[in-house]
Amino acid sequence: MKTALIQQSNSASQEANIAKLTQSIIACAKQGAELVVLQELHNGLYFCQTEDPAVFDQAETIPGPSTEYFGKLAKENQVVIVLSLFEKRAPGVYHNTAVVLDKDGSIAGKYRKMHIPDDPAYYEKFYFTPGDLGFEPIHTSIGKLGVLVCWDQWYPEAARLMSLNGAELLIYPTAIGWESTDPEAEKFRQKDAWITIQRSHAVANGLHVLSCNRTGHEPDPSGATNGIQFWGNSFVAGPQGEIIAQAGNHQDENLIVEVDLTRTETVRRMWPFFRDRRIDAFQNIIKRWL
Repeated sequence: MKTALIQQSNSASQEANIAKLTQSIIACAKQGAELVVLQELHNGLYFCQTEDPAVFDQAETIPGPSTEYFGKLAKENQVVIVLSLFEKRAPGVYHNTAVVLDKDGSIAGKYRKMHIPDDPAYYEKFYFTPGDLGFEPIHTSIGKLGVLVCWDQWYPEAARLMSLNGAELLIYPTAIGWESTDPEAEKFRQKDAWITIQRSHAVANGLHVLSCNRTGHEPDPSGATNGIQFWGNSFVAGPQGEIIAQAGNHQDENLIVEVDLTRTETVRRMWPFFRDRRIDAFQNIIKRWL
């Protein structure tokens, strides 16, 4: 199956950002992509650098304007699209939500981000209620997609549960980067850890991993920091953790990658991690600390 990751820099203009995404989706479809993955909160800037109540006005319902617009694009171009939206669920209840649109433009399903960070420049707990839909793959015309979102990347339990539930791919829309005052050695460690943990999910579960990050510099509206330089490096890893394709750090890029889903069964026969799991000894995994 031919897949596409759209890595782009964003401006304060949602109209301009969506126009760029539209051009990229059409271009990827023309090159044969059946699945197109967009980065986290792709319509606008990454607004979680500050805590601002006015930002909640950017949220939208699902279904809503974005699912309608991108649904038409999905249908016109016969592609499955993974969106990442700021969902307004109810007064005072908002989520960071991935939505999968099938080739006919319909909503195949959604996933609400389960792990919510609260770190300098990533104040997501102010905006997002933790997800309540569990780790359920989304059934589409091209297969069962295990969609998770950004901070979920660091949790092997999330990837494992998606895989146990039948996911055929693990997909991570992402917004992660550096604060400019970090020394170069620390920047390298952060990016390397981010790639390594996701490759480990591919290995441990025998699945392809698709990770789509944003790029570009976005200033801190408060001026308290120097903003975030999103590090790009969107990539696809195979079921043995091998990097099949990887984008650069600083440029907009459509990464189009052929994945062979039959390799999952081949790898799991060689490395039967699911067979050898000691589920009789894992009870303490649900405790906060031992």
